[in-house]
Amino acid sequence: MTDAARGIELDVAALDDWIGDRMPGAGHPLKATRLGADSGMGNALYLLDRGAHRCVLRRPPAVKNHPSAADTEREWRILNALEGTMVPHPEPLLFCADPSVIGTTFMIMSVIDGFTPALGIPAWLADDADNLHALGMAYVDALVELQKVDWAAAGLVGLGKPEGFLDRQVSRWLRQLEGYRVRDLPEEAFLTDWLERNRPSMSPPAILHGDFSPFNVIVAHNPPVRLAAVIDWDTATIGDPLLDIGHLLARWTHDGEPHPLGHDPQPPGAPTRADMAARYAECSGRDLTALAYYETLSLFKLGVILEGSYARATAAGQPSRMAETVPELFRAAGGFARGERS
Repeated sequence: MTDAARGIELDVAALDDWIGDRMPGAGHPLKATRLGADSGMGNALYLLDRGAHRCVLRRPPAVKNHPSAADTEREWRILNALEGTMVPHPEPLLFCADPSVIGTTFMIMSVIDGFTPALGIPAWLADDADNLHALGMAYVDALVELQKVDWAAAGLVGLGKPEGFLDRQVSRWLRQLEGYRVRDLPEEAFLTDWLERNRPSMSPPAILHGDFSPFNVIVAHNPPVRLAAVIDWDTATIGDPLLDIGHLLARWTHDGEPHPLGHDPQPPGAPTRADMAARYAECSGRDLTALAYYETLSLFKLGVILEGSYARATAAGQPSRMAETVPELFRAAGGFARGERS
């Protein structure tokens, strides 16, 4: 499907005029190349080349599951707050709040050299158990560094509503689901009841990425294993950071376990969920007694979000792989709630 068919077009001339001399390369023709058009990414990314200067433009998708999704200004604020911290991230370069330039707000950030491990890993990593173990722990360490950031001092007061964050989660996602409900979902009644009855006390608030997984990190091309950047911060907020580690571990399957999204399990040598949880607890100092709650909530939330894609496809009379994926996510969430996965 073309970008135009997706409702995503880029007026390169207007963009070049707006950038002007705000960035290097003025006077050279601007070239924009769409990145990941068929990857399923929510936001549209373009690689920009102007003379010897290269950067990445990020703009919202043509269609959102929810008005709060794909918030470019939110991402801009987060990236600026992460400057000077130990959290690897793209450097924020420019933000445009004027939708008249290209039809929507957008941001421009630095290019990150590396690969997305969820889409495939090189042999130097895949064939080395020590490197695989290091990669899994690098994910955890990034979350530990993120929860250390002084979000108030970094200018993020007002970004979210940390007080009562965990109390609101089930009702918030149920409201979103009701907004596009097209079918009954297995385990929904059990999950909503279990989540409300087993809700723990909230962990001290911190920056919450909101979708932390191997799909949203970039790893440096060469050893030693190192995260070059954590990306896709558009749904980040201030909330309970244990939801991030819960999200990472809920999608981290061992050999012999079905993956709720149909992906391959972690290869031999990768750390187990228990290994990663122990690392996070030790390095962060946070209590993971209720980890199963966060794993359950993360899959419930993800299922609700992806059900929006299924609802749109159904309304258009089109097939959707979410027809089976969402029920599987809810079943996997039930597995964590019942202690069948740990």
